[in-house]
Amino acid sequence: MTDFDWAAFLREWSGELIGNEDIAGSLPPEVKASDWLGFPGASDEQIDRAEARLGKPLPPSYRGFLKARTAGAPQGSSSTGYGWSTDDIEWFRVRHQEWIADWQRGAAQYPPQDLDSDGHYLPSVLEISDVGDSAIYLMNPQIVAADGEWQAWFFSNWNPGAVRHRSFQELMVAERQSFLYVRDHRR
Repeated sequence: MTDFDWAAFLREWSGELIGNEDIAGSLPPEVKASDWLGFPGASDEQIDRAEARLGKPLPPSYRGFLKARTAGAPQGSSSTGYGWSTDDIEWFRVRHQEWIADWQRGAAQYPPQDLDSDGHYLPSVLEISDVGDSAIYLMNPQIVAADGEWQAWFFSNWNPGAVRHRSFQELMVAERQSFLYVRDHRR
């Protein structure tokens, strides 16, 4: 993956979100004035501590994102919660055993699925956002590209499976495009 300018990408997206009437109405005046959603980027030390706690190095595009912003990731829709900080990212199984069990029970009612099914991976994916409207951003360290990027997911209760992207960067670009599409078609 080529170098991606997360700071510019997030600054533009923050401006687009703040400029959206539906979102702007719920923001404090100082956030609107700053034209920036979120917090300062994480340090290398904070990212290193998160990787040590998780027992795995994080993928390059997600590391770049964390350096640009620690939390408050822009939302492509109102479905997902805000992005976690380096202190809050955690394996999905730690906070969501019930969700995993429900998903696996539902999958068991259908013919056997291949090992590439979402239910197979759920216990090992990394939770990188809060849950919004029954949707969350996840990353799968079991599917890693040659450049070290983990597969990134938009995972929700209403989809038959995860919406998968090759990397976190591609997930965020798709989420921004989704936001812009909805914004432009509501007019």
